[in-house]
Amino acid sequence: MDISVFLEPVPEKCFGKKNRPGKRFLGETLTIYQNENEFPILDGVSLALLGVKEERGAIDNKGCGDGVDYIRKAFYQLFDHWPELNIIDIGNIKLGKESNDTYFALNQVLMELFKHKILPIVIGAGQDATFTMYQVYEPTGKLINITAIDPMFDIGNDQEALNSHSYMSHIILHQPNFLFNFTNIGYQSYYVSKENIELMKQLLFEAYRLGNVKQDIELTEPLIRNAHIVSFDIASVRAADAPGVKNASPNGFDGEEACRMARYAGLNYKLSSIGFFEYNPHYDINSRTANLVAEMIWYFIEGFSKRIDDTPTPESQDFMRYNVQIDEVDEDLVFLCHKVTGKWWMDILFVTESGMRLERHQYIPCSKEDYNQAMRNELPDIWWQFYQKVM
Repeated sequence: MDISVFLEPVPEKCFGKKNRPGKRFLGETLTIYQNENEFPILDGVSLALLGVKEERGAIDNKGCGDGVDYIRKAFYQLFDHWPELNIIDIGNIKLGKESNDTYFALNQVLMELFKHKILPIVIGAGQDATFTMYQVYEPTGKLINITAIDPMFDIGNDQEALNSHSYMSHIILHQPNFLFNFTNIGYQSYYVSKENIELMKQLLFEAYRLGNVKQDIELTEPLIRNAHIVSFDIASVRAADAPGVKNASPNGFDGEEACRMARYAGLNYKLSSIGFFEYNPHYDINSRTANLVAEMIWYFIEGFSKRIDDTPTPESQDFMRYNVQIDEVDEDLVFLCHKVTGKWWMDILFVTESGMRLERHQYIPCSKEDYNQAMRNELPDIWWQFYQKVM
C-alpha cells in the first residue's frame, strides 16, 4: 500500500539552526519525508516518527494539534547516538473532514508500519488516538496489554463519543475485544471518582497512584515491560516541568522520571507502539515541554537500542530460578531473574479444575520487591491480579 497518500511531508520550519557544535544531529541523520515525490523506503527500518494533528477529540485542550512540529523541531536538535538504527520520520497524518477520517488514515499507516515490523512513535493529538493504536492489533488475533501514564483513567461512559476522556470505554466495549490488561501509572486521586476506582477493580485492571510510584520509580519498569502499547499523557508530568498542557497540574512526575519511564518502554522487547499525547504549544513556556517530550523520545530510542529478548521460555538457561513457599498457596511461587539484565519474572503455571497442569507457562513481569515480599511469606499483588484474570 502507498501510505504516502495519507501523509504530508515534514514542513521546513522544523529544521532549526544548529546552535551547538558537533555532528550527527538527528535532523541531519534521520531519513525524513520532506518531498512529496520522495517517500522513504520502509524496508529495514526500525522506528518511525509519526505526527497526528487531530485535536477534535482532545477535551478542553484546543491547540494540541499544533504541537507536533514543535516536538519535532526540538527532537531534530538532539544528537544521534545510534548509527546502527535506521530511523525515519514519515511526516504527519493528513487531517480528514471528520476526526474518524483522520483516524482511518492513521489506522492504515500503522497497519503498513506493522507489516514492515516498524515500531511507530506517535506524537501530537489527543489521547483518543490510543483507540486507533489498539484497533491495529485486531487482525493479529492476540490479546494485548496497554499501559497508560496518565493522571486519570479516561473511562468516560458508554454513551459518550470517542474523545481523550472516554477512549478507554471504547476500547473496553469494542468487539471483538482483545484487551487482556490495562495498567494506569500515576493517577491522581482528586481527578478520579470513587466509582471509576471501583470500576477499575471490577474490571481487574491495575492502577497505581502517583505518590506510590514516585517513592521508587523503578517499580514502574515491570508495569511498562508488560505492555504492547504505551500511551503517555503529557499532563501526567507536573506543570513546573511541562507547562504545555491546558490542564497542567502542580503535581505529577518530574522530567527525569518521565524520561526514565520512556526508556523503560524502549527496553521492553514486547512493546510495539508508543504515543506521546496532549502537548499544547499555546501554553508552553520557552518550549520547555516540547524539549522534554523530545528528550523522552530520545530516551525511548536509547532504551530501544539496548533491548534484548529477555522473556523466559521453559528451555531458557539465561535465568536464575528461585522457588518460594507461601502459606496461602499449595505450590511454590517461582521467580526468575535474568542473569544479564537483572529483570525479574514470575512463572505461573495454568492448572485445570481437575488438577492437571497445562503445558503453557505464563511469565509475568515483576520486581525484586515482589520476590522479597514472597520471602516475607506475603503473596504479591501481581499474583492475585493475574490469578483472578485467568480463573
